[in-house]
Amino acid sequence: MLHENFRLINEEFNADHVLPEQMDALLELGWRHFGTHFFRYNVGFLEVDLRFVIPLRIRLKDFSFSKSQRKVLRKNQDLDVTISPAEITEEVEDLFDRHKARFDHSVPNSIFDFMSFEPATVPCEAKEIRVTRNGELVALSYFDVGISSTSGIYGMFDPAITDRSLGIFTMLKEIEYSIGTGREFYYLGYAYEGESFYDYKKRFRASEAFDWDSDWTDFSG
Repeated sequence: MLHENFRLINEEFNADHVLPEQMDALLELGWRHFGTHFFRYNVGFLEVDLRFVIPLRIRLKDFSFSKSQRKVLRKNQDLDVTISPAEITEEVEDLFDRHKARFDHSVPNSIFDFMSFEPATVPCEAKEIRVTRNGELVALSYFDVGISSTSGIYGMFDPAITDRSLGIFTMLKEIEYSIGTGREFYYLGYAYEGESFYDYKKRFRASEAFDWDSDWTDFSG
């Protein structure tokens, strides 16, 4: 259901290089990007339904892990986690191909649908959370790094591992990194009004939603 006094937003541009402070400003206005393609829209189709889009972020000074999130961190403490500049290797592409098999609609073609061919620096600084078990890559996520903020781009995990919540785990490690490096905000990306596949983004404390004007307000899900 669209809101009273609704105005449609559907904007895009391409940029090969964005400064960290520019990335902070874009994120604050609801912009996202895949590779060098930047976009923002306040209405989207979820299969056949037209839904209002909700940009979400976490105000990190007020954030704390929930009981279930602490459980995910404990369950995966036996895994090896490294944080480094974003990189796309054959191993990553293989994991992506296995991960995308989970989807039955809007199936992406390639990891390059989301990342540039120089992912660590184009269009901005980006890092990866790499999770391995006995040397085997089981999960990986990419996130942008601005001056005052970070922003999740894309995460993937081995769909054969069903009992570790690895997608949530990499998000939690991104949040840990963001807190540890003194960032103010961690941007979760877009969710939809009503129930959807993206509802996992609504389950973080200290979340705020963008009103598509100029304000971020407390979001309780």
